[in-house]
Amino acid sequence: MVGGGPGGLTFARVLHRHGYPVSVLERDPSPDARPPGGTLDLHQGLGQLALEKAGLLAEFQTLSRPEGQAMRILDTAGTVLRDWRPRPDDLANPEIDRGQLRDLLLGSVDVRWGQSVTGVEPGDRGGGAVVRFADGHEETFDLVVGADGAWSRVRAAVSPTIPHYTGITVVETSLDDVDTRHPELARLIGDGSVAVYGVNRSIVAQRNSGGHVKVYARFRAPLDWHTGLSPDLADADPDAIRSSLLALFDGWAAPVLDLLRHGASFAHRPLYVLPVDHTWPPVPGVTLLGDAAHLMPPLGAGANLAMLEGAELAEAIVETGADADAADTTTSLEDLDKAVRAFEQRMWARAGKWAKITTAGLERLVSSDPTEALAQFEEVQS
Repeated sequence: MVGGGPGGLTFARVLHRHGYPVSVLERDPSPDARPPGGTLDLHQGLGQLALEKAGLLAEFQTLSRPEGQAMRILDTAGTVLRDWRPRPDDLANPEIDRGQLRDLLLGSVDVRWGQSVTGVEPGDRGGGAVVRFADGHEETFDLVVGADGAWSRVRAAVSPTIPHYTGITVVETSLDDVDTRHPELARLIGDGSVAVYGVNRSIVAQRNSGGHVKVYARFRAPLDWHTGLSPDLADADPDAIRSSLLALFDGWAAPVLDLLRHGASFAHRPLYVLPVDHTWPPVPGVTLLGDAAHLMPPLGAGANLAMLEGAELAEAIVETGADADAADTTTSLEDLDKAVRAFEQRMWARAGKWAKITTAGLERLVSSDPTEALAQFEEVQS
């Protein structure tokens, strides 16, 4: 498994549960090498089902935040248009911090940290696939699964397709200790998220655990929109970024703009996608899952799909060796290849549907007509 994100770790955890050996190759030098990201809502029929297959659903339910499903929508003047709150027993899409989910999935999984993969050479019917590493060495595996994200190094082994820019970019910032330092913003956000939609732009703030809030300014812009600030936005002066964003959202309600004013640092996250119908011809010894296979707009489906795909692929591998003793899990590569091909067909069908849904959803959420975003929310809730 190349990639130690939710999909890769779920794959490894399910195989580990059934006594099958698997190595996770992760380029990060350690679990805490960089911030794990924001919060995820895990759907009952997707991410939660994957955790059930991994034997982790009960632990997830202890860690998750069902109240985080709450959603408040405002107009740019600050008027509340919708204030949706889940029922106490609503467990359809509870939230969990990415870091908590990672630690839950890690368990005793064998992760080889600091292993940067540069490419994969497909195998043939007589052998596995060769993985090339940044330090120059190579290793051969029966099966290499690329779950290494949008800019996957494994993808080139099966497909020449690369992600393309959607025309929509996101600038992310954070607020810490919001309940004590910014109680007025805590009330604005509520227990879950608050979203404000304008013409071709939006601001969304989402609670994480521990009083931490992620804020996302989303807008249509050319990919190089920030060059006046800095060739690389990561090197730009935070005050300059803040001023640019406040100008972009000029005229919006002061409490909404405070979500940007109080952000200490900013990250540039342009939105890329793969074609909704992305597939590839059979390649022995190599496959993909998650964003590596079907990168789509970040509207709640990506991690859920990756986790379920990881669990399903692991189960498919287990089924090919159902009669094997746990201490001798050798399976013929031909049987393994057939199981992978069948998995890919199921993955493509489901991911294609979600890619169409999320692509259309992004267009409505960042639209010239802000009422489209409200209509999108109403349809999802119904």
